[in-house]
Formats: sequence, structure tokens, C-alpha cells
Amino acid sequence: MGKRMRLASARKAAGYTQEGLAEALRVDRSAVFRWEAGKSEPLPYQQPKLARLLGISTRQLDELLHGATEVPADTRQPHDRVAHALQHPGSVDLTTAAQLRQDVHGLDERYDRAPSTSLLAETGQCLGQIGFLRTHVTANRVRRELFAVEAECATLMGQLVWDASQRRDHSTARGYFDQAIHAAKQLNDPAAEGLALLRKSFVALYGDKDAEAGLSLTRQTAATTKTTSHVLTGLAVLHAAEAHAMLGQQAECEQALEAAEHHFGRISEVDAAFELYSPTQHGRLAGSCYLFLNKAKQAQPILEATARELRDRSKSQAIVLGNLSLAHLRQGELDGAATVLHQAVDVVEQTWGGGGLNIVFGACRELQPWRNEVVVQDVYDRVMALMAAT
Repeated sequence: MGKRMRLASARKAAGYTQEGLAEALRVDRSAVFRWEAGKSEPLPYQQPKLARLLGISTRQLDELLHGATEVPADTRQPHDRVAHALQHPGSVDLTTAAQLRQDVHGLDERYDRAPSTSLLAETGQCLGQIGFLRTHVTANRVRRELFAVEAECATLMGQLVWDASQRRDHSTARGYFDQAIHAAKQLNDPAAEGLALLRKSFVALYGDKDAEAGLSLTRQTAATTKTTSHVLTGLAVLHAAEAHAMLGQQAECEQALEAAEHHFGRISEVDAAFELYSPTQHGRLAGSCYLFLNKAKQAQPILEATARELRDRSKSQAIVLGNLSLAHLRQGELDGAATVLHQAVDVVEQTWGGGGLNIVFGACRELQPWRNEVVVQDVYDRVMALMAAT
């Protein structure tokens, strides 16, 4: 197999399009094309992140790039150091912790484009390994590193469980987020604690539909991260805006949207959560806010602009398209709603994101008055096939 096919196969196995991988690496799509065509190679500083995104080691990436041997892209067995530490727990050291962190980062970077069910086993195994090794470590510095990796891995596990259950298993997800919060507090790490709190607020807002509880958690997140991360603080305020919208509080919602934009405008590349930020987040949540406020006409252009930017077949894209479909529908634009809903289903069929699935099902319920229309029947046929596959 040629270099182009090997690297392209690894990318596809990790769930990325060329555009999606380029966005994750913050490079032009043409750069990814050139790498796969063998016309150039990633710069040295780009290669560790590229390896994490593909879920392989840097050695395996080097083999893919230079053709030493062909390495299956889905090779995700524990590294030699981790395997040795599991057999000899007293040998766990900073190198072991670093390899576990790399494994967690690789899983996390696949989250938005791969079905959560496909990541559950690996992430659960990794979390179990971290917990086991932490109980045997003697050096304080290594213990702290393992707490840090545990916070990241438990947060991801909470996301995966909730998403795989189509946002129904609230208690298990909360349990993992609480585990992450506890680990972060051992380190006095407000960024890790804030991220777990933010994810916990999502369960309150979109699982329990408890806007008051969600608002309280988003405020707690913002208070935790205000001196640490403008990304996390901005995201917390952004979701507080949506909580206000759920409560029908338009003035408070719009104030929060403005405050979130202020935080995003102050982000620097050394922000503790820099990689969590995306320019599309504000539009995605602002559009959702105006839908909750029953202002579909205001929501539509915001969601359309966001959808044009989001072409990465991600779970976030499915949510935006689902909401855009609702914006069309609530203005009586049946054909527009059906067209966009088909696009949302296209993405859901690849990612199986719980948020996107729920919005698609919700849109179908709102289509009930037009169920005898041909365009609606076509949507129902696709969604019924989707339900049969879940």
C-alpha cells in the first residue's frame, strides 16, 4: 500500500475527513492533501498531535509517512511502558503517566466525529488502568500526574456514557463527572474541575431539562475558571445564556451572550483550555437561545451562518442542522425544514451523537401536523430506519 493510501486509511479509520483533520490541526486542507499525496510531510511540531488524532504512536506515524512497514490505523494496544507497569505496579513513573495521557488525548480527539459506543470500551479500560496504577504509586509527583489524567479520562467517560445512552443515563454520567471533579480538586486544578462542572451542567440543562439547576452549575463553572481560562468561562456563560432562554429571560440571555463574546475575544494561545474553543460555538448556542425564546426568525440567519462554517461531519454540526430545521419549521417553511433535516440525519448516521439524535426526533414530533405531506413522509422513512439502527 502506498504512502497516500496508508495515511488516508489511518485518517478515515480515526473518523476524519480531510477537512475535519485539517481543522483539528489548524492547517489548510491542502496541507493534509499534500501529506497524503506524498508531496510534503507534517512539520516536526505537528507530528505528535497528528499521531494523537489518528490514535497511533509517533513511531507508527513515522512508519506511515516513510513506508517502513504498514501499521493498522486502529492499533490501540497499551504501550510497552503501560503494559509493564500494569504487571509491575511499583514501576509506574512519569513516562507511564505521559503515555496514558496521550492515550486519553487520542480518544478525546475522536469524540466529536466517532460514535461514542465505539470509544466506551477503550476509555473505560484506560480509566481503570489509571485508577489501578494510582493506588500503587509511591512518588507524589507521579501520583499528581495520574490524578490529572484521571480527571481528563473520567470527564471523557461521562461524556461518552451520556452520549451513547442518547442522553438518558444521567446518573452514571454524573458519577464520572464527580470523579473528575474529585481528582481535579486533589491537584487544585480549576481548569479540569471547571470542565467537569460544565459537562455536568449539560446533563441538568439537556437531560433533566432543569434550567435552574443548569444555570447554577454554569455559574459555579464560571466562578471556578474565571482566573484560569477565558475559554471555559466563556463556554460557561454561553450555556448560562441558554439556561436563561429556557426560562424565557431574554434580557438576561442576551447579556450573557454578550459576556461570552467578551471572554472569547480575550482568549490567548496559552489558555488552559485553548483546544476546546471553536469560533462556531457562539453562533450554535445563540441560535438555540432564540429558538427557546420562540424567535425562530432571529435564530435562522445565525444558524445558517454557523452551518456554513461547520462542514466537518461532527456531532456539533448535527445539532446545528437540527436546530436550523426547527427554525424553518416554526416559520412555516416545510420544504426548507425537510431539506435541512435530511442533512442532519446524514451527519447523525455517521456520528450517532445523542444531542443530534434528540433534536432530529424532536423535529419529527413537530412535523406531525404535516405527516401526510410527501416531503415529511420521506423524512419519516429515514428517521424510522435511523431508530431501527439505534
